[in-house]
Amino acid sequence: MRDRKLLNIELGRVSPEEYRQLPESGICLVLDNIRSAHNVGSAFRSADAFKADKVWLCGICAVPPSAEIHKSALGAEDSVPWEHRDDTLEAVRELQADGWTVLSVEQTEKAVPLQEFNLEPGARYALVFGNEVDGVQQSVVDASDGALVIPQHGTKHSLNVSVSVGIVLWKFNRL
Repeated sequence: MRDRKLLNIELGRVSPEEYRQLPESGICLVLDNIRSAHNVGSAFRSADAFKADKVWLCGICAVPPSAEIHKSALGAEDSVPWEHRDDTLEAVRELQADGWTVLSVEQTEKAVPLQEFNLEPGARYALVFGNEVDGVQQSVVDASDGALVIPQHGTKHSLNVSVSVGIVLWKFNRL
């Protein structure tokens, strides 16, 4: 089989200004104390790819402008709106007050396997991803409306947070 790779000019890329004019997806990311600026940048890049409405950077997360974020975001930090909150719980409560369903992506006793989760039409979801070592803070899990888990079958039962962001955003892609 012969299959020609597309050129960059054939990909239909939009400018950051055009990105902001696209329909809302009803998806946002909440990054809970992500320590690596490269992971933050990768989250921005995935958020851009799947048209997240916003990225909330909480606690110790690096914020743009940052050379480390830019290295993996490749400019997505300029297209995806973002805000910083010192406290993740504050961001979660603000999102819930605005009608968002907050889901922690974490291994919990009652977490729903990602492939079994059904998106509700018209619902807006805020997806919380946690620190590379400690995961999502227990207080944030407690305040969340639910938890999702990515089933894993290997010996580690752990994925890099930026990989988890990409997997979960793919599942939530509705555009």
